[in-house]
Amino acid sequence: MATRGRIGLRLGTQLLLLQLVVVTVTLIISFVLFAVFNRQRLDSQYHIHALDIARVVSSSPTVINNIYRYDAAPLTRSPTLVNELAAGPIQGVASRVEQRTHVLFVTVANARGIKLAAPDHELGLHVRADITQALAGHEVTFHENTIMGRAIVAEVPVLEPGSNHVLGLVLVGIGTKVFDEQFSKNLRVLGAMGAALLLIGIASSVVLARRWRGLTLGLRPAEIIELVRSQAAVLQGIGEGVLATDTSGKTTFVNDEACRLLEIDNEPGRPVDEIGLTPRVLDVFQAADSTLSLATVGERIVVVSARNVSREGRELGTVLVARDRTDVESLTRQLDAVQLMSTVLRAQRHEFANRLHLLNGLLHGGHVDEGLEYLEELLGSGPLGSALPGIDAIRDPYLQAFLAAKAAGAREAGVTLKIGENTWISGRLVLPVDATTVLGNLLDNAIDAVRSSDHPLKEVEVELLQEDSTLYVTVADSGSGVAPDFVEDLFTEGRTTKPDSGIPGGRGIGLALSRQLSRALGGDLWLASAGNPAAESGLTGAEFIARLPGVMEQEAVDE
Repeated sequence: MATRGRIGLRLGTQLLLLQLVVVTVTLIISFVLFAVFNRQRLDSQYHIHALDIARVVSSSPTVINNIYRYDAAPLTRSPTLVNELAAGPIQGVASRVEQRTHVLFVTVANARGIKLAAPDHELGLHVRADITQALAGHEVTFHENTIMGRAIVAEVPVLEPGSNHVLGLVLVGIGTKVFDEQFSKNLRVLGAMGAALLLIGIASSVVLARRWRGLTLGLRPAEIIELVRSQAAVLQGIGEGVLATDTSGKTTFVNDEACRLLEIDNEPGRPVDEIGLTPRVLDVFQAADSTLSLATVGERIVVVSARNVSREGRELGTVLVARDRTDVESLTRQLDAVQLMSTVLRAQRHEFANRLHLLNGLLHGGHVDEGLEYLEELLGSGPLGSALPGIDAIRDPYLQAFLAAKAAGAREAGVTLKIGENTWISGRLVLPVDATTVLGNLLDNAIDAVRSSDHPLKEVEVELLQEDSTLYVTVADSGSGVAPDFVEDLFTEGRTTKPDSGIPGGRGIGLALSRQLSRALGGDLWLASAGNPAAESGLTGAEFIARLPGVMEQEAVDE
């Protein structure tokens, strides 16, 4: 496949070629560095070897005792001198050292630089090398082209015993041919090792390339990049929050919607329990529960679910999906309020119809006085006035209708709803949905608790008190109360003592949602008493108190 004049190789093939290039270049560089290092090492060893031989010769008693004879006056090279030096003891020492050490030459010269021991054709001649350092008492080594070939030369001074007086010097030369042969041998060994390593690298690269080809499904890099971009675009574009982690629990992907809904940061690589998830969401994630569960995050209500992800039997990690249910829950609460109002209106219509039939009968029967008396009674009691005693202390029609509907529902469950004697509401609701959501959850929980208890008294008492714009709600019941081991989990999402309802999101959200709404208004909801089931009289169940600022408005008084 060609794209814009370039061949699109598979990722495995590109990795193979890249590894071959890297391995080859690495081996070449290693070979060069090793060759340089090896040559320097051999050079250093031969320099030290030459110095050691020269030191041995310079410290020989024969050399020291006989070098005086040729230091008194300048020597002139002659056949006699050459023959004398060739048969002399110094030349004997030099010849024996040459034979035993296989060096190129051993030369001994006096302080004037005249060779006293050397190859026959050089005896009596002046040393051509620079001998100033040796005559100054210093040992030196250097490379030099001699008539016998290129050599590594060591110069060592011959010192008078017990002093630093220089009597002469010793020059030892080792031919570089031996040096070069040793270096070539090392290079051949290194080349064989490099070839073996290259073959191993090629074989390893082939195996790794096949492995990569299997892991990437044979896709080319451009295809992988496009696939990643497409998936990122899809995951970022959907209206649901997506959070993914690997098998170790570290985040690998968080889209923008998840950051918004769950109020977390997009920081891949962090443990999932450290990114700021609420306890409810974290529990769902760690349980990998695919069942839809409601959770409150800040001012939002979200539905979350999680599941483990695997491919071809291999675990890849866990994915959490979050959906915003805030608007849906708000509409649901409004719909519940409308249904309650509808129920109350139907009840009122039925009640008024019955009363009008009675009034009509009285008037048709000529009982005008009785009809007028009954009419005055109706005007004084108001709609459904007798259905819920004490409701006249609440002037807000919305709360009246709501409590009347709840009282009717409680009667159907065999529970009596009572309005407390301290109830007084002189204003009207300005946030009816929020107020009735909190009040409704508390009443529903209380009615359920009373209905399921064994206590003979089946009562729920509610008290509503207005202070300026703040509404105080107190709900108590005659149920079994809250178990001591459940008090800490009472307002935790997902924690409930009720059986599973089977509805999406499950139970355990009502009290948590009510507290969230109360705190969003600047108030709070708390458990005032866990109850006393052992009491013989009174309301033995739990008591809850809610403070809801800003939900009431004082009605203007007409002058």
